[in-house]
Amino acid sequence: MKKILVTGGCGYIGSHTIVDLIENGFEVISIDNNSRSGTDALKGIELITGKKIKNYTVDLKNFDETQAVFQEHHNIFGIIHFAAYKAVGESVEEPLLYYENNLFSLINLMKCVKEFSVPYFVFSSSCTVYGNPDSIPVTETFPIKKAESPYGATKQMGEDIVRDCSNAYETASILLRYFNPVGAHPSNHLGELPIGKPMNLVPAITQTAIGKIPKLTVYGNDYPTRDGSCIRDFIHVCDIAHAHTLALQYLIEQKNKTYCDVFNLGTGNGVTVLEAIHAFEKVSDVKLNYEIGARRPGDVVAIYANNELAKHALNWHIQYNLEDMMRTAWAWEQQLANAKK
Repeated sequence: MKKILVTGGCGYIGSHTIVDLIENGFEVISIDNNSRSGTDALKGIELITGKKIKNYTVDLKNFDETQAVFQEHHNIFGIIHFAAYKAVGESVEEPLLYYENNLFSLINLMKCVKEFSVPYFVFSSSCTVYGNPDSIPVTETFPIKKAESPYGATKQMGEDIVRDCSNAYETASILLRYFNPVGAHPSNHLGELPIGKPMNLVPAITQTAIGKIPKLTVYGNDYPTRDGSCIRDFIHVCDIAHAHTLALQYLIEQKNKTYCDVFNLGTGNGVTVLEAIHAFEKVSDVKLNYEIGARRPGDVVAIYANNELAKHALNWHIQYNLEDMMRTAWAWEQQLANAKK
């Protein structure tokens, strides 16, 4: 079994990806300092797969601690790097926090890639690298425009770091540019579990519906879109997770065209914030209490993916639609509430 290191393995996308990797025959270890996550995801992974995952509570900004994991595991065959701060609004308020965490952790990881000759690397990037695109849907060949937030800037810089290191150290890498992962594992054992006030739309929706949050705020209804709210490309987290397994297999089979290939991960459909709210109301039969607020700094007006490259090159097929995303997210939120009773 090929051993894969997943950084941020206790996080939302990381934990779902670990499940997918295990189900496809990989051995997995995790690094997560749990600064933005708990350890409950490890229990969820075990319940779904029957496998207990070793997580190293290591801060990737600490090189010696990071290096020690590689010294213990000389046979790491590939790395999937999720560990990063990811809230756009917070990054505008605390830019240094984002530049320090997201870049230093990646640099230390790439030092280990070089030292231990890790052959394959998959980087968790973001559609924020496109900035405010001139047209949509965006393809992988679109120009990288000025980032709208420090978070987006760290993903642009992160891509440059991975690309340059891949070329210098002959590591085969893939940059996966996510759009908006949502939903939960259909088993109800894994889902999004934000610490504190949720920064993303769907957990804010489900927490409002369950009563954790008194009111949901829609940030702006005066954008040049069909209903005035921002347009996003929501995609189920299990579809995102499976793309990482396919990306690794693509590299292992030496199908990559360059040292560092790039793929968009989205459904290819733009959904407004208000349309997402109405989709949730339909599947849950819950009327949401929401209000229109001011625009939020750092938000892009509209973006969704052209995903043809990932579909054809990775043989990636989307399994979940918008209603599935909302239904699994709501089932997860209800399960969390029932577990506390």
